[in-house]
Amino acid sequence: MGIFSFFSKKQKEFFSAEDKAQIVEAIRASEKTTSGEIRVFVESRNAFVDAIDRAAEVFFKLKMEKTEHRNAVLLYVAMEDHQLALFGDEGIYNAVGKEYWDEAVTNMISQFTKDNVSKGIEQCILRIGQTLKEKFPYESTTDKNELPDDIVFGK
Repeated sequence: MGIFSFFSKKQKEFFSAEDKAQIVEAIRASEKTTSGEIRVFVESRNAFVDAIDRAAEVFFKLKMEKTEHRNAVLLYVAMEDHQLALFGDEGIYNAVGKEYWDEAVTNMISQFTKDNVSKGIEQCILRIGQTLKEKFPYESTTDKNELPDDIVFGK
């Protein structure tokens, strides 16, 4: 019986159930006011040297570039490596510029250094949602939720 424990390795929980619910609620609340889409991807380690390269890989693996207005944003976190990145599709990236993304990452890092990772993620989502609302407002006749709102967990 002990031999089976090798094959059934339990995935590490990064957040409490309440933290997960608050992050998903932040995504939903943000997306109610915009045609933009936000996803969160969390994993233990980043096998790449640069977090933005990993975020780009995940972005395209999740088919986030398929949104109608090219306004999806991926918030990527590698917990044990203490890495994070924001990857915005061309529509939103071009609308706000590089400085915006750098500042958003800096703000999120300031929350992380206070050992409050889930709150940092939640605040970043709400800030991105506000920006998406300004640049890509909700269109009641045509808007639809193009991507799932759940947190995606890697290994």
